[in-house]
Amino acid sequence: MPRSLTRDLARIILLGIVASIAIALYATWRIMVQGAQDDARPADAIVVLGAAQYDGRPSPVFRARLDHAVDLFQQGIAPVLIVTGGKQEGDRTTEAATARAYAVSRGVPDASILDEDRARTTLESIHLVKGVLDAADLHTVVFVSDPSHMLRVLRMASDEGITGWGSPTTTSPVETDLRARVEATAHELGALALYFLNGESP
Repeated sequence: MPRSLTRDLARIILLGIVASIAIALYATWRIMVQGAQDDARPADAIVVLGAAQYDGRPSPVFRARLDHAVDLFQQGIAPVLIVTGGKQEGDRTTEAATARAYAVSRGVPDASILDEDRARTTLESIHLVKGVLDAADLHTVVFVSDPSHMLRVLRMASDEGITGWGSPTTTSPVETDLRARVEATAHELGALALYFLNGESP
């Protein structure tokens, strides 16, 4: 291979590496900015994204999301709470059912709760939530999840045609553990890249 061609190829590879790093840094910054921003406002519904549950007991991460969503409901942000999440392999109940029971135990009327209980990914949840909203003639939403998750949630919701704002929980155990925060951010970078590249996402 001619030396000039080798040099040009090396430059192209280097530029690709630099561009990839720049994109990753920008995406990381956007994840952090969105996660630090609470845009809660009066809406038709509050949607809380599911997380792990243990035989009907919400995990600490899920409980933090639910506590925040219940607080917003009790503040009058919206008259409807939508809980989400299906079963993982081997589960006896769904994340949505666990969330409903927990919210009711915190004082949310059962009649004020709608659910999406089939999704196993964020993308599926957003898609199915759109159906729940349309069926109930609800148009605006405040989404509740972890800070690192919020950018992806809002982007998917926008692409689905949902008018929504984010209100990340500030009490997630992920936020008090630096390693967990780094891992969560890295997960979101990968999930966003996958979503932008082929429309799929965990």
